[in-house]
Amino acid sequence: MGMTRRGALLVTASSVIVGAVGCGAPDGPGKSTGDTTGEVPQRPGRAVTLNVLDVAGNLQLTQGMIDDFVAKNPDMISRVTYSKAPAPELAGKIKAQQGANRVDIGLVLTGVDGLAAGIEQGLWLDLLPTFQDRLGGMRDYLEPAAAMQKLAGNSGVTVTYYPSGPLLEYLPARLATPPTDAQALLDWARANPRKFQYARPANSGPGRTFLMGLPYILGDANPKDPSAGWDKTWAFLKELGQYVDYYPSGTTETMKNLANGTAHLIVSTTGWDINPRVLGTVPKEARITPIDGFHWVTDAHYAVLPKGVSTDTQAAVLALLAFMLTPEQQAKAYDEGYFYPGPAVKDVGLASAPQKSQDAIREFGRPEYDALIAGNPTEVPLDAKSLVAAFNRWDREIGGGKVKQG
Repeated sequence: MGMTRRGALLVTASSVIVGAVGCGAPDGPGKSTGDTTGEVPQRPGRAVTLNVLDVAGNLQLTQGMIDDFVAKNPDMISRVTYSKAPAPELAGKIKAQQGANRVDIGLVLTGVDGLAAGIEQGLWLDLLPTFQDRLGGMRDYLEPAAAMQKLAGNSGVTVTYYPSGPLLEYLPARLATPPTDAQALLDWARANPRKFQYARPANSGPGRTFLMGLPYILGDANPKDPSAGWDKTWAFLKELGQYVDYYPSGTTETMKNLANGTAHLIVSTTGWDINPRVLGTVPKEARITPIDGFHWVTDAHYAVLPKGVSTDTQAAVLALLAFMLTPEQQAKAYDEGYFYPGPAVKDVGLASAPQKSQDAIREFGRPEYDALIAGNPTEVPLDAKSLVAAFNRWDREIGGGKVKQG
């Protein structure tokens, strides 16, 4: 993987980048001949080398899929390497390579944050509808995964999905009765200063989910409009912030702080609840509670191609994505609960997952999740422009001055 599975957890939900080494622009030396759709061949003219840069922890879900494809298709992908970088650096990295006319990042597997930043700046190739016929698995999306797909517009393809949160997580030995509604959370934070924590939303799946979930919990005027429709949410966050010591730069630090007692109550999601307990970062006996009136703010990872990659790379990546969307490969997305459940397509049960995944989820999963997932509404995150606006306002007015690196 180029990182341990534990190491992959240290990256928050955002982006994975897969690139072809030294590829040219679409009309440059990397262009292939043969039958094409939108001038991209069904197969590359020669095998490409792929560099994978993970800025999301997504390889924890998908590296097994990628490695399997490479093993079975050496004529398409001859070699793959893996590395990582912080998600906020994604757009700048892509823009720099595009500006130099040397894009060696060929595929981005990104969460909604990296997706939004790239769409706003025009960094991604349009994959749809041009190549939709090559990606038959998209026809089998779960309903909320299909809703998440709409956020990508024509730019990307949903590869993994989970209902996300927001949830609150705590250790019963330190907090016997957690708050279960918004006012109770404020009251608890006031009575227990510096013991509630969530990470900076722009670099944290749980933090982002909490930010977007509050308008539903609080009954704000327009949960899709952070600029004009979140009066209650921004007021709530400002008041809550009086009792927050600092905001970690990433989710993992909040998990460690829960374990060591620095924090007694943190924001979580299904995956961030299960996987850190599997890994031993958080004690197994940790518990979760929803906030009254919550809606699931769903999350997904997307495959996105930067503008400027060669047609050989595009052909190889499209074949890889078709492979990743098959039920057999989607079953690997259960992993050890990191993005629980994980699969984006229908009829992929836990029984079809690798035995290691089955064992981990049966031991560390929660029976109540089935009822919570079935019994609460799901909402897609904000669109690209609104999400960037929400992040910027949070940084400016709520917590930007209190963010600390872990």
